[in-house]
This record gives sequence, structure tokens and C-alpha cells, in this order.
Amino acid sequence: MATRPRGWNRRQWMATAAASTAVTAQADAAVMADPAQPGKLYEALGVRPFINARGTFTILTGSQSLPEVKQAMLEASRHYVHLDELMDAVGLRIAELTKAEWGIVTAGCAAAITHATSACIAGMDPEKMQRLPKLDGLKDQVVMPRYARNEYDHAARMLGVTMVEVETEEQLQAALGPRTAMVLILSCPAAEKGPLTIPVICRIAREKNVPVLVDAAAETMTIPNIHLNHGATMVAYSGGKCMRGPQAAGLLLGPKDLLQAAWLNSAPHHAFGRSLKVGKEEIMGMLAALEAWVRRDHDAEWKQWEGWLETIRKEASQVDGITSEILQPEDLSNHAPRLRLKWDAEKVGITGQEVAKALDRGQPRIIVAGSTGERPSRLASSVTIMPYMMNPEDAPIVAQALHAALAHPPKVEPAPAATAAPSAVAGRWTVNLQFFRGDATHELILEQDGARLAGTHKTTWMSNPLRGEVTGAAVQFRSAHRYEGTVLNYVFEGKLEGETLRGEVRMGEYGTARWTASRVKPA
Repeated sequence: MATRPRGWNRRQWMATAAASTAVTAQADAAVMADPAQPGKLYEALGVRPFINARGTFTILTGSQSLPEVKQAMLEASRHYVHLDELMDAVGLRIAELTKAEWGIVTAGCAAAITHATSACIAGMDPEKMQRLPKLDGLKDQVVMPRYARNEYDHAARMLGVTMVEVETEEQLQAALGPRTAMVLILSCPAAEKGPLTIPVICRIAREKNVPVLVDAAAETMTIPNIHLNHGATMVAYSGGKCMRGPQAAGLLLGPKDLLQAAWLNSAPHHAFGRSLKVGKEEIMGMLAALEAWVRRDHDAEWKQWEGWLETIRKEASQVDGITSEILQPEDLSNHAPRLRLKWDAEKVGITGQEVAKALDRGQPRIIVAGSTGERPSRLASSVTIMPYMMNPEDAPIVAQALHAALAHPPKVEPAPAATAAPSAVAGRWTVNLQFFRGDATHELILEQDGARLAGTHKTTWMSNPLRGEVTGAAVQFRSAHRYEGTVLNYVFEGKLEGETLRGEVRMGEYGTARWTASRVKPA
């Protein structure tokens, strides 16, 4: 309990407390009013915000939370509660809203996968919970259809489980056994056709008494839930995507006993999931987003998206040679129509990739959902616009920026023709990759046919083909390596200097590294 300063009477104390409350309320109101100029918060750090015409991607910060979500998070921040009591009450309300048996809020969809995996392995046994990720004597396998392997199944692998891939009903039957903790499925178009659809997998798993979790992160959530109706035990959603809840929140739906085990395996409890903490603000913000989801007029939102795309299409189509088409979604993920503008870059004077770069560098900055067309050989061009995460004021801005880029393309000087004969780089090379922190030793086997390169790129644990070209002393080649559900891409660029190749390698989301290669065995 707070104490008042020595010598103050009760009236002075109460007056000060009232003034403090008023100041807090004014500060909260100021936060909710959001009077700051758009973008200044980030621009002060040198970070450029953008109009999101691409969709819900975590690296692009998902979605913008709804006003009622912001209000709920602000209100939640003013009070203390016991988190077990809160999640129990929220779980009941989630069940009422979604028609599922129970629900919990997690720190994103990936956290929901981790907690579900923990629950399927350890249940509520505290000794088993403390042993994770040591799996000796515990269920240590998660079965996945091969089509469903993806970067996000790392959230299950982090428990130390072995991922078992299956492609047929027979393989699935054989894979499900006493070591199987659960089946994990990524909801995607492939899960709706072929031999291993979600209903088929759920039927077989149910016969073996193995729980099934569906990863539906970016999907439109249906009520009653389509995946639970198909027989899935649990389904996980991102909260910061189409539901427009907190970015660091997610939902896990399913049976009460298994979900309460998942909650016990997560923070604030001292278990494997302790680091995947969800706070009272995210919990109440996620609940507010779910409350709003059941009230939102989704048909009206769809018509609004179509209206925005029509505004953009009309403006861009004023440029000669521009055609358009509306692309309908193939599944429930990023479920919205898209606009694709198409043209011949030789006639219009700019490729789709050049348009995308121009919009990205423009003011305001705009990021599109995809682009095609590059010089000199692939001049059939396109740009795709996704309205899913746009705001009403964004449509005319995007329309004008696209029209400007297409109607007045910057003059592009053709790349100078290569005149130098390609250097001889064939042979076996030992490669040192110097990351910003750490290093690795790889091996290249380069096979050369004039300017064309082929061969093999051997990483620390993997070996796959490479393709590229040589122009004078400059080399460029790339390779792709599948590790579990992730594909690691390497794009090498460098120059031959005597018997040494050196340059930079790009690795997508994993950044860049410097590389130096020494020839071991000449061609």
C-alpha cells in the first residue's frame, strides 16, 4: 500500500491522488488520440514506414491493430491481475466466441505451436515438463505431410523432436506409433487435395489416438472452425494478421485439457515455454480483436478492397499498354482479392521490378505484393497489389504513384555488353565465409562451359547444385539447400584475383557475408 509523505493530511493526499489520476487519464487520452504526425516516430530513428500493399508478413510488422485493441491494451496496462485467473476467464470467453471447447492466447502462432508440442509430450506432469527438451523416455516424434514442411515448423523442432515426413496414407499409418507426440499440418492449398488432406490425416490420427495441430497462422478464422470440424485436435492462429490484434499475440483453440496443459507449459510457469511470454496487455488486446472479429462485416470489407483496387486499376490503365486482372485467393490465408497490372517493358519503358523499386524508394514508401520483368531478356512485366492491410487513404496514393512510375519511367541506360573473355574458374575451391559474427568453411566444385557455370556447392552439412556465369573476372552463381522445412539460398558474387575468388554472398533474411575461395584442384 502506498504511503503519504510525512506531515500531509488526508485531504492533501486525496487531492494529490486525484490530480495524479487526472494526469494519467490525460496521458492515456493523448496516447489514444495519437496526435503525432504519421511516420515521425520511426523517421526520428531513420526508419522509413511504408504503405503495405503486400499483405500480412511478420517482417513487415503484420497488421495495424484495431482501435478497440489499442484501447483494451491501454486499459489492461493500468491494473494488476493473476495471469492464471486471467487466462482461465479469457479461455472460457474465447470458447464462447469461437465455438471451440477452449482457447488460450499465446505470443504469436509460432509460440502456440511450441506450447502445443510441449503439451503433447509432457502433458501437465511437472517432472516431464522440467526435462524438456531432453526426450529420453518421452514421445520424441512429430509427423508432418511432406507438402506441409515449412520454416515455421522450427517451432516444434525446438523441443528436440524428430520430424517424420509422410506422403501417402500408408506411410502415415506406419509413422504413427508410441513415439509420436502429434501430427502437425500447415493449412495450405496442398492440404485440400491429394492423398493426405486434412480430413484424411485427422481420421487416421484419431484412430491411433494421436493429436493433430493445424497451423493456420494467416488464415481467415471461420466460426464454427473449419479445421476442428475436419477432425483436428487443435488449430493455431496469428493474432497480428487478419484479426488485427497485437502483433505479438496468437490464438490456440482445442480441447480444454490439452490447452490448459499448453498454458502450463508456457510463461509465466517455469517450463520450456517460459521465454515465450504473453503479457496481460496482449491477452486482453487479443480478446478484443476476437470480439471485434465476430462483429466485423467481412462482406463489406471485401467490397471495400475491391473498390480500392478499382481506384488503382483506373489510374494505372490510363497509361497505354497496361492491362489488368483480378486474382482471387486460393485458400483462407491472406484471403483477399489482388490486382495484377501487366505490360511490355519494351513499350512502356520500365520493368515490373523497376516499378517495385521506384515505389519502395518513393515518398511515401510503398511495398507491393510482387513484381516480374527484368532486363535484358524478360521484359514481360507485372506488379501485384494486395489491399488486405491497406488503409482507406492509401488507395489514391498507390494509384497516383503507380501511374507516375508507368507514365514517366526514368531513362534506363542499357548494360554494357560484356567484351572480356570469361576467366577460367573451373576446379575445386575451398571457401571461407566470414559472417558478421563467426565463419564457416564450404567447398565449391565449379564446372565451366564458356561463360556458363554449373557444379556443386557443399556447405557444412549439405550438398546441392549451383548455377551461374562468368563475365571477364567477375563470377556470379547461386545455390539452394533444404534443411528440414527451411530452404537456405546463397547468391555468390565476386571476382577472380590470381588464384583467389573473393566477394560477397547474399543469404536472404540471414544477411550477407564476405567470402574468399582458394583453388584446390585446377580443372
